[in-house]
Amino acid sequence: MSKDFSKGAAWIRGDIVPIHEAKIGVTDWALTHSDVTYDVVPVWNRAFFRLGDYLDRFEASMTACHMDVGMDRAAIESALHDMVAGSGLDAAYVAMVAARGVPIIPGSRDPRDCANHFYAWCVPYVHVVKPEIAEAGVAVMLPDTVRRIPEDSVNPLVKNYHWGDFTQGLFAAKAAGFETVLLPDHAGNVTEGPGFNVFALKGNRVITPERGVLHGITRRTVLELAEAQGFSVEERTLPVAELMEADEVFLSSSGGGVIPVARINDRQFSNGAAGAQALRLRQAYWALMQDSRYLTKVKSAV
Repeated sequence: MSKDFSKGAAWIRGDIVPIHEAKIGVTDWALTHSDVTYDVVPVWNRAFFRLGDYLDRFEASMTACHMDVGMDRAAIESALHDMVAGSGLDAAYVAMVAARGVPIIPGSRDPRDCANHFYAWCVPYVHVVKPEIAEAGVAVMLPDTVRRIPEDSVNPLVKNYHWGDFTQGLFAAKAAGFETVLLPDHAGNVTEGPGFNVFALKGNRVITPERGVLHGITRRTVLELAEAQGFSVEERTLPVAELMEADEVFLSSSGGGVIPVARINDRQFSNGAAGAQALRLRQAYWALMQDSRYLTKVKSAV
């Protein structure tokens, strides 16, 4: 009987299984302590986009988390190829995960005693904002009651599962009729949202927060595209007040590329629609997703 991979697949301990069959132990610190680092690389038309960059960041995150999963880069890359090939998905959201694991010494509270391990999973391509909403411009809440976890508590440069702040923000945003949420820090500056970075466009400048945010690979791609289109780019502190005075605002995510913002709280941008420059960058991003310079074709499983 053939396995059903229509909803996705997972690579667990060398086996490729349907996503619903993937399991880790209930006492794994990945679960009990959110002690995980991970990364997500998009697959489009059976090709990974900027795979090397995502692997670089994943390796740096494992080092920052003091994790050794017992697999080198080639083995991790091979696992991703085998899993996506086995899933049969042409467009996918592909996660690579390093988990702390279970203490080898029962009862130990020392993270050095845990058996770190790697697993991966993929599902049909995920848009953090539905394409039709992104094309029209998304409504975003910037709350004054929920703030981003400080960077000296959880390092935002290391992709992690600490989403307590984002989850509370999403509840507030959804209750108020917004599509998603963007969190400020405790000093009144803009940070990021659940799965995306943010950009303000003012005149010929594209500005994005530098501190308190993940330096996303899509963020990097957008800055490169903006420079190619003649914008000057600035990575720096972005106060909330400055964001609200922007000509246009847009988001970037591996799950959807460039996402124009039509409204933040009561402030409308581009007359409450997707901005023209953001739409140009959105089109340029999707064109790049088919540029062979950035693609790694999914290899067939051996």
